[in-house]
Formats: sequence, structure tokens, C-alpha cells
Amino acid sequence: MSIPPLFIGSEIYRGSSYGPKHPLAIPRVSTAIDLSRAMGWLPDEVYIDSPMASPQELARFHTPDYIDALHRAEAAQRVDPETGERYNLGRLENPIFPEMYRRPATAVGSALLAARILAERPAGIVYSPASGTHHARPGRASGFCYFNAPVLGILALLDEGIERVCYVDLDAHHGDGVEEAFAHDDRVLTISVHEEGRWPFTGKAEDRAGGVARNLPVPPGFNDTEMAYLLENAILPLGRAFRPQVVVIQTGSDALAEDPLSRLELSNGALWDAVRALMGLAPRLLVVGGGGYNPWSVGRCWAGVWATLNGIDPAVPPTLEAERVLRALTWSRAAGRNPPEHWFTTLADAPRPGPVRDAVRRVVALAMEDSVSGR
Repeated sequence: MSIPPLFIGSEIYRGSSYGPKHPLAIPRVSTAIDLSRAMGWLPDEVYIDSPMASPQELARFHTPDYIDALHRAEAAQRVDPETGERYNLGRLENPIFPEMYRRPATAVGSALLAARILAERPAGIVYSPASGTHHARPGRASGFCYFNAPVLGILALLDEGIERVCYVDLDAHHGDGVEEAFAHDDRVLTISVHEEGRWPFTGKAEDRAGGVARNLPVPPGFNDTEMAYLLENAILPLGRAFRPQVVVIQTGSDALAEDPLSRLELSNGALWDAVRALMGLAPRLLVVGGGGYNPWSVGRCWAGVWATLNGIDPAVPPTLEAERVLRALTWSRAAGRNPPEHWFTTLADAPRPGPVRDAVRRVVALAMEDSVSGR
């Protein structure tokens, strides 16, 4: 009898905000949970409440002085100029807010629990939408990320005896913190699809980061057809050659057309198709969230990821309860003042096909120039 996928979440994200003017002023994890429950996709028996990672667990990757500084900043709700400069805290991207230590420590706790569950089983799927914070460095916050949950989750898998992990990052922004953490570790293959020329301005197609990274920077306007082309001609072949025991997928939804922080044009169906295809690469799968700054598009996308992991087609009309969840969302940006009706009445975006441009073909050719292999 197969074990159903598990969903790790927490109520800490409900009402937690980086501040009213920050892109992460919106509800995301709580919306994905509420929509999944409203659709009948998330029974209580597969939902696990996340623990919070301890300082000792965080120190597997982060420096003790940084962990302490973040803890003190949460308690005081301020940082002095020297601390802010040293750790990149209290800035527009990484502001002071009430749960600035506990919230990311809980996201790490989810990733660590997921790693333990997967390491104990020959097969299985765990979903932790909060655990996609892929920019944080050992001693510095970066790109809205205070702790690096994907890195700590992968390290936990390796510590448990897993020998090959393939990390696939579908966020609109380069997964720089994860790539850097494993740049010289041949047990981890990192593959990142991201918008070319966008912050953090890393992840060029030629960059191998020590030999175990593949970068697929894509042009603005990146469409569903091009995502399918990347999957079939680069991501899946690279993954198969590496022969991973666990696949970790970062499902940032900021690559969707309605997101304000990228110029990519994917539908949520393209991300669901990518997750469905990647499920076949290894018997064990850890799926995390990531970026996503439109509350309707990220909530619908991540609930659909959960459905996809369960073999359910998410391209169905929302239930009345799910529609109530969607209609209760608010967004201070201009697009949120008069949202289109389909944000309330559909879960699946209309497909966004298009031509496969030469720029996309070039990054695939560069990615495939030399092989990767699992030991």
C-alpha cells in the first residue's frame, strides 16, 4: 500500500506580513492550505504541523552570530546600523517584522522534518510550500530570505545517508544561495530556470558553479511551450543522467504571467506539468514553494501543485468554499483593486503557448554541452 503525499504547514504564516509596502505583505501558505482544504484535497490525516528549527539545527548552515542577531532583532524589533549592515537586516528587502526569526525558522523546521520522513522511506512525497527560501547565505539575509530552508533540507538528506539529490529551481529568480552552498559537492545537482538579467544577476548559462550546477536563464516573455521544451531537452535528461535518490523542486510562482516581480509569461499549468514530469525522476520527492507576489496566482498555483502531487487534475472549477477563499483575498497593488473575475472562478490559468525562441534553444544547448552523472 502506497503512502499518500504529506503536507507540512503552520499557522504562523496566517496574518504574518513583512510590512504593508513589502511584496510579502500578502497571504500565501495560508491561502494554499485553505484552498486545498476547500477543494477537498487536504484531509487532516496527511497534514502535519511544522516544528520550528532549533538554533543548533540552523547552525548546520548558518553562522551562530547571524542566528543570534536575527533572534535579537525579532525580540527588539529593531537593529542598530552596524548589525543591519553586517547581516543585511532592517532593509527594504529584508525588513524588521514581528515573526522575522520564528517564521523562517519554522520554514526550516518543515524542510528538516520532510528530510527525515523521506530518508526513512524507500519512496514518498512531502510538500512544504513555506520552505523555498533559496537566497539566504550562511551569515546574511538576502532577497526576502532570512534562513535557507532548501539548503538545510538537502543537508539533512545528505546527513541521513542520501547520496544524490537533484534540486530543480523553477522560481523566476536564480537559486543562488542553494547553488553556492553545493557548488563543490558532487552529491547535489542544482538546476535553475530563471529570468535572464533579473536580480540577483547571477546564474548565467555558462556558469557551472564548480561543475555540479546547470543554469537555464530565459528571456522575458518565457511561455508554456518554452518551459515544455526546457523540460524535455534539458531538465529531464540532466536529471536522469544524475540518477538522484531524491528530487527537490522549488516551485516559485513568480514566473507566472500575473506576478509583479518578473516579466515571464507562464500559466500555472506549465508549473503543474513540470512538477508532474519531475515526479518520475526519483522515488522520493520534496516539493517547496518560493517566490510569488500576487495572492491569487500564488494561492491557486500552490494548491494546484498539491493536487498534482496527489494525482488529481487541478484544472477544475473551484468549489463554492474555495471561491469564497479567493474572494476574501485583498491586494494593495493596482491589479488587486479591480481583480478579474477569473481569479475567483478558476484555479487553472488559460494556457500560454508560444514559439520556442532561439535564446531558449541556446541555453539548452549550453546546458547539455557536458554531461552530469550520478555515482
